[in-house]
Amino acid sequence: MPSPELSDREKKVLEAVIQCYVETAQPAGSRALARKFGLGVSPATIRNTMSDLEDKGFLYHPHTSAGRIPTDAAYRSYVNSLLPPIAVATADHRKLAEVISGAGSAIDQILRRAAQSLGVITQELGVALGPRLDRSILRRLDLVRLSSDRLLMVLTLDGGTMRTIFVETRGEIADVALTEVSRVLNERLTDLTMAQVRETLAVRLRDATTRPEASELLNVFIEEADQLLESTLPIDEESVVLGQASVLAEQPEFASGDGMRRLVALTETRQQLGKLLRTRSGVPGISITIGSEHDDPALESFTVVTAEYTAGSLSGVIGVIGPTRLNYARIIPMVDYTAKVVSKVLGR
Repeated sequence: MPSPELSDREKKVLEAVIQCYVETAQPAGSRALARKFGLGVSPATIRNTMSDLEDKGFLYHPHTSAGRIPTDAAYRSYVNSLLPPIAVATADHRKLAEVISGAGSAIDQILRRAAQSLGVITQELGVALGPRLDRSILRRLDLVRLSSDRLLMVLTLDGGTMRTIFVETRGEIADVALTEVSRVLNERLTDLTMAQVRETLAVRLRDATTRPEASELLNVFIEEADQLLESTLPIDEESVVLGQASVLAEQPEFASGDGMRRLVALTETRQQLGKLLRTRSGVPGISITIGSEHDDPALESFTVVTAEYTAGSLSGVIGVIGPTRLNYARIIPMVDYTAKVVSKVLGR
């Protein structure tokens, strides 16, 4: 349903209630709003306006409190039309850029440091989703002998990501065969996406010419192509990176046993988080879902703010998860800036 129209006074009072609740985590009363925000009207007028906002579904009374708390609809209206433009503080800019730039060259390292740093600076739970591996490009393939009849295939992808696959052989493989098959695999498969490798591996190897002692090993890759690569590219790979949940645990919403259980459940359901974040990959700009807007009941107490990062043809998302009582004005530009820094670091 479309959101009810608000008068200018209702917008000002709603913004004040949200700012007050974000700062204090306590229901906002009319006298407190009049003192703190100088709205130019009496507490009685503010109280009547708050009552109108409650009738429209933007505020509610917790228990018998005289103050009111914003609803999910209030936060959505605030984000869509009331949010004041606030730039990321220079110190936060510098801190994020330094930490992310010094995180190494591998995508997983960069995302881990970025999610942790973003979480610490915002005092929310930092979260990131790695790019889909089916779009990653194979840069190098190595075969490592583990035993007389077992090999380890090491796939090095763009961005420094690595995947390993165990390969069972039919008896001992000579060193010369291992070297030759490694050469053929690299000649035929590197610079392809992992999706292309999986779909065309057997076809690309069938006409390869090798000495007899290498043919048997090459046939293992031709005959077992589907089974070998199946485990490397799950249909919905959930490469979810989480920051420190402890910073979120200190917030009032999670002080109770029930609140803490919700937080613990959230951090343990990475598959659901992965599905949520995956829908945002490929979507430019900021994505925000608030409380009841989530399809997953486990997320009804939370807001998720993410932005897309890119690395060549790859993309993923990074952001924060927190209670619906987020400091949206500060966190949205912070998430946007972090995604830009991650994109720059990955593209260097």
